[in-house]
This record gives sequence, C-alpha cells and structure tokens, in this order.
Amino acid sequence: MTEPLRLRQRAQEEASRLPPLLARAEHLAGTVLLGEHGRRRAGLGDDFWQYRPLMPGDSYRAIDWRRSARGDAQFVRDREWQIAQSVLLWSDPGASMRFSSDKALPTKFDRAGLLALAVAVLLIRGGERVGLTGWTLPPRRGQRQILRLAEAFTTEDPEDYPAPEARGMLPHARALFLSDFMGDIAPVEAALTKAADRGVRGVIFQVLDPAEEVFPYEGRTIFQSVGGTLAHETMKAGDLRARYLDRLAERKARLETLARATGWLFETHHTDKTAQSALLWLWRALDGGHG
Repeated sequence: MTEPLRLRQRAQEEASRLPPLLARAEHLAGTVLLGEHGRRRAGLGDDFWQYRPLMPGDSYRAIDWRRSARGDAQFVRDREWQIAQSVLLWSDPGASMRFSSDKALPTKFDRAGLLALAVAVLLIRGGERVGLTGWTLPPRRGQRQILRLAEAFTTEDPEDYPAPEARGMLPHARALFLSDFMGDIAPVEAALTKAADRGVRGVIFQVLDPAEEVFPYEGRTIFQSVGGTLAHETMKAGDLRARYLDRLAERKARLETLARATGWLFETHHTDKTAQSALLWLWRALDGGHG
C-alpha cells in the first residue's frame, strides 16, 4: 500500500470513531465566519493584527518603516492581544429534551447538544477555554477537549427535568445554559443567582419543539412525560390550550426577567428553525454582540 493510501485509510478510521454529533457540529461551526473576534484588541502578543497611523505618545521604534514607505504617513504595526476566557456550558440531558412532535424534526436534546458543541468548536478555535459547569470537565482548549464535550452532549439522563449544574462557576467566566426550561424554575433561579454572584454572565437558551408553542391537541389525549414520571389523560385536550399557553408565556417572562436581573441574555429557539440561525445568534451573544 502506498503512503498516501495508508494515510487516507488511517484518516478514515479515525473519522469513523468520532461521534456523529461532532461531525455535524464541525460542519455547522464551519458555516459561521469567525471574523474579528470580540475580545481581540491591540496589545502584547505575537500575531499581527493591523496597521494604524502613528499617534501622539507612540514610540518611533514602533513605526513600520516598510509600510510607511508606501506613502507620506507613518504607520505602526499593532500586534494582537487575545484575552483567553473560560466559557462554561450546560446542555440539559433530561428525558423531557428527547421529545419531538414529528419524525422530520430533531429532538430538543439533539438540537441543544448540536448547538452547544458547535459553540464550543468556535470558541476553542478562537483561543478560548471551554468546559462544563460543575467539576467533571474543567475549561480547557484543544481537540481532545472537543471530543470530551461531544461525549458529554450525547449522554442522556433518565430524569425528566434535571437541575442545571451550578457548581464550579469560575469568577467572571461566560456561560451558556440550553434547555426547554419546562421543569421546576427554582433550580434555574438558584444556578443563575450563584453565577451572577461570581460575576458570571451568559445566555439562557430555551429550545422548544414547535408543537409546544401552539398546543395543537384536540379530543381524547394522554399526555405523558418522556421519562414516564408524569401522565395526564383528558377527553377535551383543546380546553387546556389557553391555560397551557398562558403558563408557557408566564414561564418565558420569568426567564427573561431572571436574565435581566442577573445580566444574562434570554432567547427561545424552535427545532423547526435552522440550527445555523441559532448558532449565529449564540455566537454573537457570547461574543458581546447582543445586549
């Protein structure tokens, strides 16, 4: 076997061992242009950033004479100072996230994990440290960390509504919580309050199936949680629509109020919408482009 064929076979074998979620996340991340990273600015560093005109206070030793020789102005060669930041992720692994109203739609668990991993790929490529909330996977850089995150985001929890992990919040880090947030709101409030106390800012990203927004059910219906811990049968499902939609609106309003009170951002995403649009919003939000 020739060396190129051997290398190709080895690459194919390694790719086949990667979680399918990772391949999709890498592809999704590739649709978002990194552009100028929000935390990039002039300062100490090794990488060239930009040329700018000489300003009062600049040292003449900083002048780039080759660039300046092209015209009458004198230019300084700025280098880039990248402030690496820790970003903590929590993607709800609960059973309620495995709901999908249509076979053509992804589950909430799949969409949340895909977005969380794609965000991690973009952040790590941008020089950030990314990990999970809690103590199981501290923020790190590198491809190996991406593989660990991919494994974490494909691990399910049998509990319907597990509480978000609020331990291990590093001071002044950024955070992203992805969930349907349909369970008890108290643990979410406690987690975000604890995060805010440590100067952590981030995003509450609610992932919902489109059926959960319109409640399309009529007649005799049995509602059962994916985990099997809750069940309710009714002969007139349509009569529950108004009350359900009121409670959903109340939940969203409470999450939005919580986000404002803790300095976070809140957004709702539906699984019938594109993952690309959701990722672009998340990337801008975590990079300081919203709020």
